[in-house]
Formats: sequence, structure tokens, C-alpha cells
Amino acid sequence: MKAQRIDGKQISDQIKEEAAQEASALREKGIVPCLAVVLVGNDPASAVYVNNKKKACEKVGIVSRSYELPEDTEENALLQLIEELNMDKSVHGILVQLPLPPQINEKKVILAIDAQKDVDCFHPFNVGLVQTGEKGFLPCTPAGVLELIERSGYTISGKRCVVIGRSHNVGKPIAMLLLQKNGTVTICHSKTQDLTGICKEADILVSAVGKLHTVTADMVKPGAVVIDVGINRNEDGKLCGDVDFDAVSEVAGAISPVPGGVGLMTVAMLMKNCITAAKLQNHIVS
Repeated sequence: MKAQRIDGKQISDQIKEEAAQEASALREKGIVPCLAVVLVGNDPASAVYVNNKKKACEKVGIVSRSYELPEDTEENALLQLIEELNMDKSVHGILVQLPLPPQINEKKVILAIDAQKDVDCFHPFNVGLVQTGEKGFLPCTPAGVLELIERSGYTISGKRCVVIGRSHNVGKPIAMLLLQKNGTVTICHSKTQDLTGICKEADILVSAVGKLHTVTADMVKPGAVVIDVGINRNEDGKLCGDVDFDAVSEVAGAISPVPGGVGLMTVAMLMKNCITAAKLQNHIVS
């Protein structure tokens, strides 16, 4: 029996609808949620991501302000713009699209964003809140992974969870959020020995590597939930993930596709964070 296909579009649409209702409630209080999106340079993939975020804002009822700066923008000019946005009380969220051109230090830029407006959840203060389980922003992609699992009807508590990948923005926070949901979590990476054996024990298997066919059918426990965070292109130029989707679908109990899975959730969770930011800055407790 083939695995259940986890529908990222349906679930992300639910989350955006919930955010739209909250945005409407804020507007009734005279608060207009606003996201400032800063794009430096002309990276085509970044331009697509920014456009998707603008469309989502429009759908949810969040005002989106766009700042498109040339490729040769100096670091100080970007930091000055961020400071202006930090001081602007009508702006609730600031998102600087990464990667940045080489003359700009990404760490400096992340640190410059007011932690209360850091809707990407990259600032060390917000990363710390995630580690300690305090209320605040959740990193968009990791939080989207959790929503995909739970809204598809699967329980994390007590389950053996394996995360392949240990990046600061995806792998590590996914592991932390699964742990907070009482999963028993193992993080695997390029130096892990017996990757197949470890993955085979997972009730929930998440791959966040960015490498084709990282997860093959022989690595998957029958009936496991498999979430594919990878974004790759195959030899035909077709968008696909880390997981050998067709083969793994014959073994897993549920699987998220690429495209149509985690990517859609990332934007939905960003909308949720924008609403959280507007509430935080207006001292509204939910």
C-alpha cells in the first residue's frame, strides 16, 4: 500500500487562513500588520522567494513593503536601512533575503535586526528562546515541518525521530522542536556511521541535507513518516528533494513531496510569525 502523500498546499492554506483571521482581528483594533522585505542584488531564486512572500502577505492581509537594493550596495547602507525599519513602529517584521552579496557580512545583518521584528527567527536571542522552549517566533521551515506532521494526524510524543542534517537554520532547530514535542531525537550528519541502520529505526524521518537520493527505500522503516526538506534539481532540471520519492512511497506510511510540501509551509509560517510580531509589539497576549 502506497504512503499517504502529505499535502503541503492544503495545510499551508489552512495556516494562512488562520493568519488572515488574526490579521483581520488586529485591523479591528487599529493594528495593520506589516512586513518589510529587503532584497539585495538580483539572484533569480531570491527574487522568486520574495515574490512568493509578497503574494502570501496580500492573501493574508499583511502589508508588504519591498526594498530592492542593487548588487553593489555597501554593508553600511543596508545596516542604516535596517535601523530605520527597526525604529518604524508601523513595521512589525523585517526580512532580509539571504544569501547576501560577498561584501556584506550576514551575521552583522542578522544581529542588526530588532529581535522583536526578526520574523525569520535567525537572531541569536530568538534562537535561544527556541532552545529553551519560551514563547516567541519559531523558525519558519522547522515549524512548518512540525505542522505537516501534526496536522496530518501523526503524533510526535514518544516516537523515535531521526533528523539528517545539522544546519543552524534547519537541522538543529527541527531536532529541538521535535524534542520539545517529546520525540526521542537523533541527529545524523556527514560523519555519522551506519546512517542506514539509524534511519531504519525512525518512526519519523526528516531529511534536510540538500542532496539528491540521500534517503532511499532501504533506509526507511515500514510505515514511517518521511518529511523531505531538501531542494534540488535532478539531471533533467526537475525540482526534487532529498528523498527517492517513488521508491520510498512504497515503504513509508506518509511522505511529503517536493515541490508541494515543506517549501509552501515555510511561507505560511512566516505569515504566522508576522502576526505574532504585530501582537508582541502591541502587547497583545494570545
